[in-house]
Amino acid sequence: MQIGITATDVDRVIEEARTAERLGFDLVGCGEHLFFGAPTPNPFVELAAAAAVTSRVRLVSTVALLPLYPAALVAKMSASLDRVSGGRFELGVGAGGEFPPEFAAAGVDPASRFRRLDEGLRLIRSLFDGGPTTFAGEFASVDGLELDPPPVQPGGPPIWLGGRKSGAMRRAGRYADVWMPYMVDTGALRRTLTEVREHAVAAGRPDTSVTGALFVWACVDEDGDRARRVGTATVSKGYRQDFTGLAERYLALGTPQEVAARLVEFAGAGATRVLVQPACPPEERRAMVEALAGAVLPLVRSAVR
Repeated sequence: MQIGITATDVDRVIEEARTAERLGFDLVGCGEHLFFGAPTPNPFVELAAAAAVTSRVRLVSTVALLPLYPAALVAKMSASLDRVSGGRFELGVGAGGEFPPEFAAAGVDPASRFRRLDEGLRLIRSLFDGGPTTFAGEFASVDGLELDPPPVQPGGPPIWLGGRKSGAMRRAGRYADVWMPYMVDTGALRRTLTEVREHAVAAGRPDTSVTGALFVWACVDEDGDRARRVGTATVSKGYRQDFTGLAERYLALGTPQEVAARLVEFAGAGATRVLVQPACPPEERRAMVEALAGAVLPLVRSAVR
């Protein structure tokens, strides 16, 4: 299992990327909104900065909102970032839609987001494959053009997709290398990964072509009860709903042993990669990242080989 940490503060991304690599994390992830109700980064910019100060960690956009961009531009930025990082970039994309004003600001009809996502994935895959690409879609046309320079990784950066509904699973089966469902328990991760792989086979791909990943909020403390209180309060505030009855099912909270056991459960359900979002106040984030690295990572790695 590869374990990563999210970088959410554009003002501290260089420090956080260096810290993640120094502490032994495998991944650095960064999400996106154009506009939102809280400070939000741009993953291509943040991860380019992270690439410049690291040499080992893999860099994942989790997730870029593909419908807000011309798909060819995303392919170009991804290829450039893959080269800047020496082949360490992974492209996570999603449809978005939870904040319609950002679609209005980009001149994109939110109702078109799934069509744009499907078409964009087809075009990006075609461009990643290399050589001249000819493509005629609803939103873009390409006439014999190719990415130059191309990505470092053959076939382009791995593509991550997520979601919860049947359409998302069909899409992941067609296009994804990594399936990362949203807010799931172990049973849902196992079930949805199985369904995604069935869709992959139906699309003519091997069932092994898609691996499982997990995005999870986590809070660790030697005082497990405090970790549960702080983690639940942080996530409840962020999502503007009470997570008291949901925390045990969807979050990873408690002592180092309890959090590690939770991640090992998800590994057993098919997660080969985990991106952790610290569930704590900003002033406790640095200590939380160090606690996760020092106390949780060794336990998980000794249990999952």
